[in-house]
Amino acid sequence: MKTTLLASAVLLALPLAALADPPPAPPIGWSGSGEAGLSIASGNTKSQNLNAKLDIKFNDDQWTDDFYLLALRNKANTPAGYDLTANRYEGGASLGYKFDERSYIVGAARYEHDEFSSYDYQYIVSIGYGYQILKNASDELAVEIGPGYKVVQPASYILLPVDPQSPPVKVTPDSENNLVARGKLAYKHNFSDTVAFVDTFVVEAGSNNKFFQNDAGLAVKMNSKLALKVGYQIRHNSDVEPGFKKTDGLFTTNLVYNF
Repeated sequence: MKTTLLASAVLLALPLAALADPPPAPPIGWSGSGEAGLSIASGNTKSQNLNAKLDIKFNDDQWTDDFYLLALRNKANTPAGYDLTANRYEGGASLGYKFDERSYIVGAARYEHDEFSSYDYQYIVSIGYGYQILKNASDELAVEIGPGYKVVQPASYILLPVDPQSPPVKVTPDSENNLVARGKLAYKHNFSDTVAFVDTFVVEAGSNNKFFQNDAGLAVKMNSKLALKVGYQIRHNSDVEPGFKKTDGLFTTNLVYNF
């Protein structure tokens, strides 16, 4: 519901945004940002924890590429003691070949390990078509869509034998492989030279599971290199093992360094 309202608001704003001034030329060559800070998670992982992200981009007349790494890790007091309560690592890349100023073909890959979910790891590779619907000084909106191939390794579990004299057995389920449809919607609005709102929505929909992730953030520049960023992430899986929630929320307050 929240995502639908956001998308509707973006579409209603397009006619007005199209009248704005033309955008500044995008940087040529390599650029990037690193961010880290305190986050508060709810859902399968409820904790105060440290999160970090590194994002490196490349842009020229022919290519638009993006590479990222992120980590979420936390230890907290639990009934069993001071234990690890969040441990997620993710890496991804996308390579975009431009046909013109607006359209491009993109190949993307993403790998994720989450110790506190119903899977050990998952990864996806995809190819698709991207289009820059809107780009001016105040607003940017781009979409990507295409097929992908996703592999999910369900988490191992301990099976207690009927005979109490026998040792427990660790069971590792077979991996699940299927074709998916991948879509991405990326929006940015500059309120001023120092304040910007960004929102990225990603969907990976297959026959076994439908995965949705929305990342919304508000960034305030302190100078040309440093910024403060507040973000909220929602992740949803339509098919999870018993005992796991389908939706996770993550709130972050980060210091960002641009280079």
